[in-house]
Amino acid sequence: MSLAERATIPDRLNSRLQRAATSWELLLFLVAVAIFIANSFASPYFLNAWNLSDATFNFTEKALIAFAMALLIISGEIDLSVASIIALASTAMGAAVQLGAGTPVLVFVGLATGLACGAFNGALVTRLGLPSIVVTIGTMSLFRGISYIVLGDGAYRGYPASFSYFGQGYVFWVVSFELVLFALFALTYYVVLHRTNFGRAIFAIGNNPTAALFSGLRVRRIKFVLFLLTGLMSGIAAICLTARLGSTRPSIGFGWELEVVTMVVLGGVNILGGSGSIPGVVIAAFVMGLVTFGLGLLNVPGIVMSIFIGLLLIGVIALPRLWTIARTR
Repeated sequence: MSLAERATIPDRLNSRLQRAATSWELLLFLVAVAIFIANSFASPYFLNAWNLSDATFNFTEKALIAFAMALLIISGEIDLSVASIIALASTAMGAAVQLGAGTPVLVFVGLATGLACGAFNGALVTRLGLPSIVVTIGTMSLFRGISYIVLGDGAYRGYPASFSYFGQGYVFWVVSFELVLFALFALTYYVVLHRTNFGRAIFAIGNNPTAALFSGLRVRRIKFVLFLLTGLMSGIAAICLTARLGSTRPSIGFGWELEVVTMVVLGGVNILGGSGSIPGVVIAAFVMGLVTFGLGLLNVPGIVMSIFIGLLLIGVIALPRLWTIARTR
C-alpha cells in the first residue's frame, strides 16, 4: 500500500465519523435516551422489567408494517390502507375460526389476505397507472367496509390457545415473541435495502423513476413487489394483534395508518421518496413506543396521544423545509 493510499484511510474514517455524528439517526437515538430517562423519573413503575416488556407491544406490530412502508415510500409510493388490511385479515381469520380452523390455517388465512390486498393495491397502481395515495385511500374504506359488513357491531372470538402465542407469548423471560419478530425483520429489511441490488434499485426509482426505467430497471414490477410486501407485513401484524387481543372487531387497528407513516417519516425517510434508512425507522419505533407508553403510565387520554402523533407527523415533515428557509435567510 502506498503512502498516498495510507493517508486517505484516516480521511475516510474521519468523514464517516463526521457523517455519523451529524446524522438524523444519532439525533433520534439521543431523543430516545432522553425520553427513556424522563419516563423513569415520571413514573416509578416504568423501570420494571415486565412493564418495559409491555412497552414493546406499543410499537412492534406497527413497526413490522413500517419496515415495508419505508421501502414503498422510498420508491415514491405510499399505502394508506394498511390498517384496513389488518381489519380485513383479522375478519377473515375470525370467520375461519367459526368454521373450526386451527392455528396453521389461521396463519395462512391472515398472510394470504394481506398478500391479496397488497396485490390488489399494486395492480391498480402499477398496471393502471393510478396514484397510490388515491388508490389506497379508496381501498382503506373498501377493506374496512367489508369488515363492517361481515361483523356489524359483533365480534369474532374463540381463537385457539396456541394461536395466542403470536401476540402474548415469550421466547425468553421478558423477551416477547413479537419483539424477536421485530428484530428479525429489522435485520432482514436492513440487508434488503442497504446491502442488495434490489435496495439500490428502490433508491434509484425513488430519485428518478424515468431514469431508472431507461437504466433497465423493471420499475413497475419492483413497485408491485413492494405493495405485496406491505400487504404481507400488514397480514403478519394482523396475526400478532388478533392473537394479542383474542378477538376481532371491525374497528381493530383503526387509525394505525397515521402512526405507521409517522414512524417511517420520523425515522428519516423522505416522504417524497429517494432517501431513508431502516436503522432510522427502528429508532423511531422505539421513540414512539416510549412516548405512548410513558403517556399511558401517566394516564394521559388516548385523544391526547392522537393529537401528539398528528403534530409529530406535521412537525417532522415541516422541519426540513423550515431549516432550508432559515439557512436561506
